[in-house]
Amino acid sequence: MGLIWNRRGLALASGVLGGAMLLGTATPAAAWYRNPAETLAVLPAGASGPEGLTVGADGNLYVTTFGYDAAGEVAGPGRLYVLTPDGQLVRDVAIQGSTSHQLGIAFNPVTSELLAIDAGAGVVRRVDPQNGAASVFMTAGPGALLNGLAFDPAGNTYVTDSANGIVWVVGPQGGAGRIWVQDPLLTTTGVPTFGANGIGFNHDYTAAFVANTGNDTILRIPVASGQAGQTAVFVNSINGADGLVLDAQDNLWVVANQADEIVVVDPTGKAIGKLGDFRGVRAGVPLGLLFPASPAFSADGEYIYVTNLALDLRIVGAVQSVVSQYAAQVRRYTVSRLSTRLRPLPGGALKAE
Repeated sequence: MGLIWNRRGLALASGVLGGAMLLGTATPAAAWYRNPAETLAVLPAGASGPEGLTVGADGNLYVTTFGYDAAGEVAGPGRLYVLTPDGQLVRDVAIQGSTSHQLGIAFNPVTSELLAIDAGAGVVRRVDPQNGAASVFMTAGPGALLNGLAFDPAGNTYVTDSANGIVWVVGPQGGAGRIWVQDPLLTTTGVPTFGANGIGFNHDYTAAFVANTGNDTILRIPVASGQAGQTAVFVNSINGADGLVLDAQDNLWVVANQADEIVVVDPTGKAIGKLGDFRGVRAGVPLGLLFPASPAFSADGEYIYVTNLALDLRIVGAVQSVVSQYAAQVRRYTVSRLSTRLRPLPGGALKAE
C-alpha cells in the first residue's frame, strides 16, 4: 500500500445538492473535513482506465474507458460498463465501430439518447446501452480532441475540444458541429495537455462553465438567447481541473485530477469544500481517488460518483506527475463514491459525513 495523504484547509459555508440542506457560514478559523472516497466498483479484469461517467434515469451508472492501462494503449473497440447504484456490474458491452478512446458520456435530456465521445475518431456517437450498437451523431473539424458534453433545454449538444480551444454545438438530431465558442483561454500549453474539458450550465442557462485542465482554471461563458458572450477566467488554482457538475444551488463540483480531490466552488468562485483523497494502491487496486476524471450525482443526490482514470502521464508521452508511479502499479480500475452531505460540528465548524 502506498502513501496516505490527509489534508485540511480553511472552511467556509457549504450548500448540498438539490437544496435538501443548506448550512450557514462557518466560523472564520474553522477547518473543512474531507468526505472519504470509498470504492464503489472495481471494473472487470482487462478494463482500461475509466473516464466518462453519467447516471441514467434508471439510477444506474454508465462508464466508458479511455483506452490506456499501466502498460500503454489498449486496442479497441471502446467499452461501456453499466453498474447499479451499489456498484454491481449489469453489463459490459463493446461500442460498435469505435476506437478504444472514449471520453465524455451523457444522456440527452430531450431525446433520451446516450451519447459517447469517441476521442480517437473525433466524433460523438449514439450508443444503445443494451447492445453497444452505435452510429455517428456529431462530427467536428480537423484535429479535434473532443472531451466533455453538456445540453441546453432544447436538447442542443455542446462538446468541448481540448486541442483546438473550441466548444462545438449541434442540434438534437446531430450532424456537423458548428463552432459556438473559440477562445485562447480554452487552450493550454500546460500539463496535462488538455485544454477545454468538463462543461456544464447553471440552472437558468445564463452561463456555461468549462474546465481548462492544463491551466488549472474554470472559465465562465455568459449566455443570452443561446448565444455565447466573452469567455473569461472564473477561478484559478484547481490542480488539473477535469470533469465538473453543478448542483441545485449552482455550486460547481470540480474534479482535480492532479490533486486527487473534488473542489466545491460556490457561484461567486469561493471554495466551500474539498472532498476525497488518495489512500494508496493495494494489490493493484487504487484506494480513494487516483487521477479522478468525471463526476456525476446519484439519482437521490446523496452521493457523487467519480471515475478513477489512474493515468500514468508517461504512457501518453508527458513528464510524470507526482502520482504517476502509483498509477503504474494499478492493475484493476475503479469507480468511487463520496457523500455529498455536510453537517455542523460543535463550535460552528462544518464536517463532511
